[in-house]
Amino acid sequence: MYKKLNNIHMVGIGGTGMSGIAEVLLNMDYNISGTDIEESEVTQRLARFGAKISIGHKAEKIEGADVVVISSAIKKNNVEVEEARRRKIPVIPRAEMLAELMRMKYGIAVAGSHGKTSTTSMIAQVLESGGFDPTIIVGGRLSTVGAHGKLGNGDFIVAEADESDRSFLYLSPFIAVLTNLDDEHLDQYTTVDEVKKAFINFANKVPFYCPIVLCLDDSNLKDLIPSLDRRIINYGFSPYADIFARYRHFDKFSTTSTLYWKSKELGKLRLNVPGNHNIYNAMAAVAVGLDLDIPPRLILQALESFKGTGRRFELKKIVRDIMIIDDYAHHPTEIIATLEAAKRGWKRRRVVVFQPHRFSRLSLLMESFAAAFTDADVLITTEIYAAGEKPIAGVSGRVLYQEIKKSGHKNVFFEHNMKNIPPLVGKVAQSGDLILVLGAGNIYKIIPDIIKTLEGRG
Repeated sequence: MYKKLNNIHMVGIGGTGMSGIAEVLLNMDYNISGTDIEESEVTQRLARFGAKISIGHKAEKIEGADVVVISSAIKKNNVEVEEARRRKIPVIPRAEMLAELMRMKYGIAVAGSHGKTSTTSMIAQVLESGGFDPTIIVGGRLSTVGAHGKLGNGDFIVAEADESDRSFLYLSPFIAVLTNLDDEHLDQYTTVDEVKKAFINFANKVPFYCPIVLCLDDSNLKDLIPSLDRRIINYGFSPYADIFARYRHFDKFSTTSTLYWKSKELGKLRLNVPGNHNIYNAMAAVAVGLDLDIPPRLILQALESFKGTGRRFELKKIVRDIMIIDDYAHHPTEIIATLEAAKRGWKRRRVVVFQPHRFSRLSLLMESFAAAFTDADVLITTEIYAAGEKPIAGVSGRVLYQEIKKSGHKNVFFEHNMKNIPPLVGKVAQSGDLILVLGAGNIYKIIPDIIKTLEGRG
């Protein structure tokens, strides 16, 4: 990147997509400033590394900036954005900054409705094992470095590609990975066919000599294949896939299966993260590793040592033989996969605390959400985390609660005030339970109080 640009201001710097970029830029010796609406562990970490962090948005915070980078959650009428435009300071989306970082290296970009963070992290671990020392930018906390990003000395960069607002079309990756394609972000696309077109445009941006890696079991991705103009490596549970898994076994956090490459056995895939969805994620990482000529033995060792990422089935504590899990699941498909992983891995009652995320998502997928909690023995729902959206008439956490009851769930509660959830969890929880706190908003913040309540200190 042109080094005469020294001062980079990031609006929404604490966001999952922004903080990894900020950390990499800090390590490249750029002067980073940023604002967010609230302080968090992420903003505190960035401040320790030298970023100038301010809480709250004010026009004067852009003083001295050469460029202003905004997250997808930032509105056009944000005071800092408006002031930057008034001063003719370039305002760019985070994806454009990511594209600039990717332009300097060989980029591996992971797109998909679900599983991007875990898949990106697994690919990064595989490349580390192969001696590539990649730069990494992910939407979750990497267990290896405790951050959302890492500046490597190698020639590769591994990053998530955000399809939510089409911004992944800024990227021109060396390898494109497509995990799945679902009815997500339809407030931006209106139809799944529009999402498909965007994925085709993204995937076909890889060079003619590079591959597109995709999941063959995903029917929407399978529909894209005739429109993809590049070499394809596919994976799945289907024996017709290039890479496929058989003989799957689940035991708590341990997941094992046998992997095959074009019907030839590669070896045992041993994961320390639960669920079928993580086998899919791992197969995508295997595909990338094989294409980069990393020996299968090293790939499988790397995946066995993978410790997961923050807020992805993350064990927070065990109290009185009650496990408390934090998970980012906020779409019906993700909720079903997370609860299935819990059911397959543990013979425990599943007590679920769920915070809906965005009015638009709940409005579009109300019926799917109502049917997603079949594997929850006890369900506590709360009000919607708006994520900056305006309310939609007839859409609320209480309406979701009513729809879940109508679907036949016998043990569901609604609590508008999140402060009342820890005591409620304390009342319904039993020794041996598995408590899953789900959502992409701020629901994770009540976990310390749930722990205190279960310990008898609440």
